[in-house]
Amino acid sequence: MQTERTRQERTGPEQTDVVVVGAGVAGLIAARELARHGLRTVVLEARDRIGGRTWTDHRLGRELEIGGTWLHWTQPHAWAEAHRYGLEVTRGPRSEETYWLAGDEVRRGTLDDFMALIAPGMTRLLADTMRWIPRPDDPLRNAGLAEADRHTIQEKLDELKLSEAERNANEAAWVGHFNAPLDQCSYVSALRWTAATAGSWHLMHEASAIFRLTGGTRALVEAVAADARGTGRADIRLNAPVRSVTHDADGATVAYGEGRRIDARRVVVTLGQNLLDGFDISPALPEAKLIPAREKTASRGAKAWIRVRGPIRPFFAYSSQRHPLSVVRTEYVGEDDAVLVAFGPDSARIDVTDRDAVDAALRVWRDDLEVLDVTGHDWMADPYAAETWLIQRPGQFTRHHRALQAATGVLHFASSDHADLWAGFIDGAVESAVRVARQVRESLTNHGEAPTLT
Repeated sequence: MQTERTRQERTGPEQTDVVVVGAGVAGLIAARELARHGLRTVVLEARDRIGGRTWTDHRLGRELEIGGTWLHWTQPHAWAEAHRYGLEVTRGPRSEETYWLAGDEVRRGTLDDFMALIAPGMTRLLADTMRWIPRPDDPLRNAGLAEADRHTIQEKLDELKLSEAERNANEAAWVGHFNAPLDQCSYVSALRWTAATAGSWHLMHEASAIFRLTGGTRALVEAVAADARGTGRADIRLNAPVRSVTHDADGATVAYGEGRRIDARRVVVTLGQNLLDGFDISPALPEAKLIPAREKTASRGAKAWIRVRGPIRPFFAYSSQRHPLSVVRTEYVGEDDAVLVAFGPDSARIDVTDRDAVDAALRVWRDDLEVLDVTGHDWMADPYAAETWLIQRPGQFTRHHRALQAATGVLHFASSDHADLWAGFIDGAVESAVRVARQVRESLTNHGEAPTLT
């Protein structure tokens, strides 16, 4: 084990101020902020693309969001980035009809009808949101939040004693939000999302699933990457998986790719919660970071893109969390086709690239749709993700949030998973990265270390 040796004593062909592990939104924002302040920054990305869990790809004849998608003006960090780069925002087509299940009976109405169905349950479930989390930007301000964090959202829904139709509808709506089995999801995750919209569950639904960038998330990540590179102090390297990080009080050595090494005074790790335990770091990370990584997040769902023969009227459909796809809606409408997006609670229950399986799932509501093609990505099987968007298990947030955010010596941690406000969203990635970039600069300044490379 390498300990307490100076950076000058290390061998290695290359030196830099900061290494950033990962070129997702958090990694790119961190690199931009560090480079703008004069720090030579090298970003190491294992994939052959930037963006991480945001990924715009041309499939089914459209530019589809395979990962993270939505943003909103109540998400201040992401909205500011869109304005910084002049990115336009759009939305999918408005629903003209909505389907839901009451037991095995398919009911049909308007989206307003469905929202009226879930309103009593949503209102009661979230009535105490602002008491539990009065400041969503400082979510642990209320020390009593640990009491709410003992419960799953399923337990809290069961307490409401809803009718079968209301229960199915509310559960399906939450699967759409949480992308996970509800008996695995902390109730606090629902409180955090709703607190971020000042306690309004209506606004929370809008903020989490309606508006998207006209040019896709690709437009944002490419703009941030170009901005970082434009400083002349940021180098983004693709196909460069990090093999190990060895660190001490003076800095770190990062081994990556095929036998390459780079020395850095600081390292920013942008891995999500689920990946921290399998990351080769010596000395090892504190147990407070490793415990939640071993427990894993609750989020393990499926996202499917489905091209059907058209024309069709735009629609929403909700089933229940017992079905492989719980929520389906129209995202694009053409003259002779339409593209739907669908979410299910467990990626192990449906292969989103299997047309027959997806077709069978759609027939829960409709047997009049002809499925032409399907696509998606299994984020759970992706070795550089191992989760969809962050939804934590009971107790994980109040026990481990601050530890997940905290630096370990010269190692700093930026991820949407560690955000205070909109964890799991693009906004959370930006928030976390800006905070960590500031902490890195301050740590170097406090140690009297000015940038060495300009």
